[in-house]
Amino acid sequence: MKNPLTPEVLADPVALTRALVDIESVSRNERAIADCVEDVLRVEPHLTTYRHGNTVMARTSLGRDQRVVLAGHLDTVPINNNFPATVRGDLMYGCGTSDMKSGVAYALHLAVTLAEPRYDVTYFFYEAEEIESTYNGLFLVSEAHPEWLAADFALLLEPTYGIVEAGCQGTMRATVTTSGVRAHSARSWRGVNAIHATGEVLRRLEAYEARRVTVDGCEYREGMNAVRINGGVAGNVVPDRCTVEVNYRFAPDRTPEQAEAHVRELFADFEVAITDLAPGAMPGLEAAPAQEFLAAVGTAPIGKLGWTDVARFAALGTPALNFGPGDPNFAHHPDEHVEIGKIRDGAAVLRRWLSAA
Repeated sequence: MKNPLTPEVLADPVALTRALVDIESVSRNERAIADCVEDVLRVEPHLTTYRHGNTVMARTSLGRDQRVVLAGHLDTVPINNNFPATVRGDLMYGCGTSDMKSGVAYALHLAVTLAEPRYDVTYFFYEAEEIESTYNGLFLVSEAHPEWLAADFALLLEPTYGIVEAGCQGTMRATVTTSGVRAHSARSWRGVNAIHATGEVLRRLEAYEARRVTVDGCEYREGMNAVRINGGVAGNVVPDRCTVEVNYRFAPDRTPEQAEAHVRELFADFEVAITDLAPGAMPGLEAAPAQEFLAAVGTAPIGKLGWTDVARFAALGTPALNFGPGDPNFAHHPDEHVEIGKIRDGAAVLRRWLSAA
């Protein structure tokens, strides 16, 4: 297809957002959008561009003292009667407008219009953030080309409604299993009902008092919740096994090992299996580029509630923050949208930060 990312579109982050939204890129179907982004970047003389799968990386090599990363994922959740983009007043609607093609537009706009940034910059446009981490473009790059990720500071352009969100929570999924004795339901006294036994698990969760933790001035609210229950054999059988799936969101001051120990302690007399675990990320506010970015924004950061790929950079020792124009409350929503004014304001902040003498 003809590349819709023309020079006129690239010069305007709002027009660029709409053009990116209008390239369908549900996870695992990012080839077309990656092709368009790669074609745009390869003709820029100040950038060196590489590709791994459907992840495109471009970087300057200006000999600056520090390097920063601007990263955004190209994929979206499945379309839900919200494609292509539409504009109503100051709102742009469409799949990916908030999460996170408006953020991707920031990076792509700056990559082609700012040839002499104050830092060396690495731009990442990566695949498959919205699905299992084994497909995530940053994860795949960390395995194949870890040197691409080297930087002094990273900015992930996730939706934050124009607020700086520092670090992120860790996340864990665990199953808590209850056991019983199977019996015919007509003679239920001969068995032990494993579903009934989950009542104690649920009571502990209901009574659980989640921590509110302040790290470097940023508050993180933890949460421990049952998100799924599986049990039952047949309509006339007392079940001998039931599992409660628990999701634990923990503050970044806890390591994954500490988080696991906490869950196992809470359910010490039950069978517990950890099915998914990802570390959080500390706020990352002390690096000089981070301080200069915060000065350009002009508002204090808050703690990120949720997990993002800033954790991947933090694991490499690179401080990272979240910043983007989209409202996270409308991410993945059928009425997903972004305020056009937020796109323009954020683009101006990033240009001011990267252009400052």
